[in-house]
Amino acid sequence: MDKAVDDFIHAGSLSEIKAKGMALVRGGPTPILVVHDGGRLFALDNRCPHLGFPLNQGSVEDGILTCHWHHARFDLSSGCTFDLWADDVPTAEVRIDGDEVWVSSRLQPAGGAGRWRQRLHDGMSHNISLVMGKAILAGLDAGASPRDIVAAAADYGVRNRDGFDVGMTILTALGNIIDRLPEDEAFLALFHGVRRVAADCAGEEPYQSSGPLLDADLDGRTLKRWLRQWSDVRHRTAAERTLETMISSSRPWGKIVDGVAAAATDRHYGDTGHSLDFVNKALEAAELVGHDRALAILPTAIDQMVRARGGEESDSWRHPVDLVALADAGWERVCGRLPDPAGAGTYEAHADLAGRLLGDEPDEIVSALEQAAGEGARAADLAQALAYAAALRLARFGTANEFSDWDTAHHVFTHANALHAILKRLDEAGDPYPDATAGVFAGAMALYLTRFLNIPPAGMPGEDGRPLDDLPKAADELLDRLLATFDRQARVSEAARLTSRYLLLGHDPEKLIVVLARALLREDAGFHAYQNLEAGVRQFDAWGPGDEGRHILVAVARFLAAHSPTERAAYQTADIALRLHRGGELHEEEGA
Repeated sequence: MDKAVDDFIHAGSLSEIKAKGMALVRGGPTPILVVHDGGRLFALDNRCPHLGFPLNQGSVEDGILTCHWHHARFDLSSGCTFDLWADDVPTAEVRIDGDEVWVSSRLQPAGGAGRWRQRLHDGMSHNISLVMGKAILAGLDAGASPRDIVAAAADYGVRNRDGFDVGMTILTALGNIIDRLPEDEAFLALFHGVRRVAADCAGEEPYQSSGPLLDADLDGRTLKRWLRQWSDVRHRTAAERTLETMISSSRPWGKIVDGVAAAATDRHYGDTGHSLDFVNKALEAAELVGHDRALAILPTAIDQMVRARGGEESDSWRHPVDLVALADAGWERVCGRLPDPAGAGTYEAHADLAGRLLGDEPDEIVSALEQAAGEGARAADLAQALAYAAALRLARFGTANEFSDWDTAHHVFTHANALHAILKRLDEAGDPYPDATAGVFAGAMALYLTRFLNIPPAGMPGEDGRPLDDLPKAADELLDRLLATFDRQARVSEAARLTSRYLLLGHDPEKLIVVLARALLREDAGFHAYQNLEAGVRQFDAWGPGDEGRHILVAVARFLAAHSPTERAAYQTADIALRLHRGGELHEEEGA
């Protein structure tokens, strides 16, 4: 046989391999182990799929190959493992020509290239991060898009946990920004999203659909009214059935968004903003994987929504000033007077409005929203200004505050970002008076309650009178310095200065976003860090690369710096999966 034909490599003579029991073949992308056992020949990747230990240093008995590092065992004929944490060994075709043995350099995963979905499911169901990482890489190699993998993980998540939670939110947040990330960061984003969904589902009860009202002949207004009513009285099953009826009756997507958002904003800043953010992420998850899956995804967000406690149930919202009454009165005066999106002009005073929303008098804050509505601001405009104001709270967060107060400021930002996303959808759908606009007034009161976090305010680099000339000018050097900053604890000011310097010099913001994503994705990050990055990127897109966009990315950099570094254990697992996938011999590298 010609060595070049079909990429087959000469493995040696059959008689020699029989005598030795195995042979190690080099010459292809990775070493291949050829084993003679029970009168048959088998060829497998010589790297243990767990951590890359050379399998030729293992042992064979009764058709089972055992790796001696962590005692993982594999079926010689298929490469399948008996120990799921180890994953399967890719195999290679063997041909015999007389007394000569040839093996293909093209390793094939057990079950073929299309088996990645099953391996992803196996990894998620047993909560094995390494298997998940390798399944993601196998899927990408097999032609699956990142969105296909997000869809597969989302399908698992909504079926195997009773309610939309942290994992699904992280998966969706990362899915929203994955298209702008380079290959390695995109893999890490998928890895973290998938593993967090799996962790959320481990040991949990599966979701049980309540099912729509069968053969119901109901108009959209009635269904929306019922959904709000059932949410108000915390009747989860009734709310789920009503929402499932809205979806199954093929209501326009804008009407479904309107109904769910109205119910979610009936509570003032429910569950410190998480309630609306989860609802928005459930909507975005359906948009990522296709509206046809909305029936499986959206109802899972109902449980958290109906259980949420609102500001109206909190003493701090009632005394010494009744912020609930202020917010409600302001919305009632604006309701029905917002400009029609079809005929409205362009509102351009978002930044000025944001400044007024950061004021110290709650009645003046409400008046500012009312005045903006009278000047032509649409619902989405009000929410965009609120999101920028909330980002400024983070950008100016005083580090003398307790560490947990980062989250207090963060919650307002992600709540406002969710509001903006929802109201923008409704704006584009042509709804001039969305009920969810009430959430802007409640969000403005939540922003007011966090005013103490900016006493005193941190300086805005480049605007606080302190020069940045001590920092480099070159884009790559600034980005390298920024990434290194996240290797040291609590370098909040340094991260802000480098970010401002980079943007003030007019460098490409997309490269900065990639570095911020890289800084996050290598950490064992908490839930809020993922939310923060995605919300910052979305708001930067809304504002552009001017001063406001710079302030928003400064806020993101400061928040990430405050929460870095971590142990990076998950990153190590992802790196092992990636290096094994690319043909690395990890065990030999370690010993080199």
